[in-house]
Amino acid sequence: MTLDADCPAWIRELALAYESGAHSQFVLYGAVSDRFPLQGHLVGLTKFIDAQLLAGFHVVFSYDAGNGLAVLRGADRVQQWPAAKELQPWPRDPRAAVEVVARYVRYRANLRALGRGDDEHIAFIVRGADQLMPGSRQGDFEVAGLASLVRDLASEAPFAEQHFVTLLIADNLNDLHPQVAFNPRVSRIRVPLPDAAVLQRALAQLRVDHPRAFDVNQGDAQAADALSGVSVSALQSLVKRRAHEGKVLGPTDWALAKKELIEGDASNLIEFIESHRTLDDYHSTPALKAWLRQDIALWRAADLRALPMGYLFCGPVGTGKTYLVECLSGEAGVPVVKLKNFRDRWVGSSEGNLEKIFRLIRALGRCIVFVDEADQTLGRRDSGSSDSGLSGRIYSMIAQEMSDSDNRGRLMWILASSRPDLIEVDLKRPGRVDVKIPLLPTTTVAESAALLNALLKRFDIAPGADAIAHLPLPTLLTPGAAEALAVKVYRLVRTGPMQSLAALEQSLHGYQPPVPPDTMEFQMRIAIREATDMAFVPEELRHLGGAA
Repeated sequence: MTLDADCPAWIRELALAYESGAHSQFVLYGAVSDRFPLQGHLVGLTKFIDAQLLAGFHVVFSYDAGNGLAVLRGADRVQQWPAAKELQPWPRDPRAAVEVVARYVRYRANLRALGRGDDEHIAFIVRGADQLMPGSRQGDFEVAGLASLVRDLASEAPFAEQHFVTLLIADNLNDLHPQVAFNPRVSRIRVPLPDAAVLQRALAQLRVDHPRAFDVNQGDAQAADALSGVSVSALQSLVKRRAHEGKVLGPTDWALAKKELIEGDASNLIEFIESHRTLDDYHSTPALKAWLRQDIALWRAADLRALPMGYLFCGPVGTGKTYLVECLSGEAGVPVVKLKNFRDRWVGSSEGNLEKIFRLIRALGRCIVFVDEADQTLGRRDSGSSDSGLSGRIYSMIAQEMSDSDNRGRLMWILASSRPDLIEVDLKRPGRVDVKIPLLPTTTVAESAALLNALLKRFDIAPGADAIAHLPLPTLLTPGAAEALAVKVYRLVRTGPMQSLAALEQSLHGYQPPVPPDTMEFQMRIAIREATDMAFVPEELRHLGGAA
């Protein structure tokens, strides 16, 4: 295999495994539907592989469900095979197609054994392998038979003794039949989303192809950095639309374009959030803000040894866990990827959805991965037979990703939950979640007054914390409850008309907390017990950290 100097790392990994004789069958998964810069063009994966890896091969077969079996290179050689005429037209059925390729390889092996054949290099590319041998149909006899045939191509004679390589292309590894995907004789190669260097080459080509979409006075390096995590195919579609509209893409377009393109590629599995808030907008204890700002400073300085892999934000409902994530994101200047409902009723689909999410966050560069309601989302090590093991498989995949030390300093996991006691202990251990922070309600009238005043400022009707402190304010007030009060005050001011202080006083008459006191105390207790440092807990509430 002859490689170009600028070929990606995954191509080099594949070439090394084949040329060393370690493997002859490969599963390529990940961003396999993307486009790749190649000699002045943006091409699909099959053409890219053919040009980068298989230029020296004599015969290249390809198969996909839509087109059936085809010969991409070496048709004249294949026609010299005595059985070629009787087998044409080439079969469209996958099993028949695999059998034809296997039969041809055996024919060439027999010629070599007789001393009549040359040392022919043969490749077989199977596109959409996860559609032909889906993991969701493991009990299907027909699918199992095809998987067994494909598996034999990796290890049985004469295939393993020939210069023969099988390339199986699948969107998600977990969607492919496990007999093939996790065969120890198969090498699994993840095709990542493009990095900044690949994006820059793609932008340079798109600039040539669609000049109306680009400013001639701006380079591509800054745009490529801003677009990390975006596929080349999505970028190409955007540029084509802008060129057709005659609109020039500028620096202000990239952030919005990135959000739209990533969410589109992720099939609504994630929500992409870029926040303009900072920790100044979050009402909390000084110890908490100081700790978070120290971690952000370490992150910016790339001093990763003391940087946590992840956080757990826990506390009663309404204490602003999601809002704190947005403030932390804005302070750090990195985007937030919020996991949405990736679970699916079809067997294997949930695992495949998680693969897509992980593929995306690996390509984004520095980002925060936010898992809300983590006690419900992350799965459990052993959920019994109620979900056919789905929860356990999800737990295993997330646990493995969270503990990947290569992610330290590149992405940060934040889990949020009002019931952290329901999250598996292994997911909360150091190395996955290093810092556990309880978010708690106010403990004094002065704190309640400051919180309410901060929220009333958003409506431009804040009378001042000192004035509010003279009212019969409740303690154990959460940001969620305070926001509901602020909305009620604003409504009275607009419809009364009333002054804001009088409206607040009226709103406090008959006030009942939205969370029952016993529930509030229970959720505070479990949050305080999770705390990695009691400095995060107000003095007035530390007694709740003892035994119930």
